[in-house]
Amino acid sequence: MYVWSAKANGFFPISEKEKFEASGLWPDDGVIVSEEEHKKLFTDIPPGKQIGTLNGKPALIDIPQPTKKELIAIAEVKKSQLREKADSEISWRQDAVDADIATDEETSTLTEWKKYRVLLMRVDTSTAPDIEWPTPPAVQAR
Repeated sequence: MYVWSAKANGFFPISEKEKFEASGLWPDDGVIVSEEEHKKLFTDIPPGKQIGTLNGKPALIDIPQPTKKELIAIAEVKKSQLREKADSEISWRQDAVDADIATDEETSTLTEWKKYRVLLMRVDTSTAPDIEWPTPPAVQAR
């Protein structure tokens, strides 16, 4: 048997009640849940669902859509990852140019990567999820 706490959004095994009480963590809003109910909730959770509270009891609920703030944070991470890739591609090509050993293709793609990086830095993540990401140049083998 378990106790479901909507406040904690979690299950607490009744067999561990004394330990939770001793630490001050036993929920005051607990609802008793049978082993069968507990098992059913964790068996084959469909895509787009999560365990949450419905009418005070544990239930499968829709995963909430990300907030605007979360969408912006996700876009910032993507922008940072794309920037790291661009920096990496630019770095070795710039080294080849600086050492005067760059091929014509390396020199040409260096310019393409630099343009891409500028366009990437101009991306306004505050418009997430409606962002038009620039297309990176084709990556050649080093």
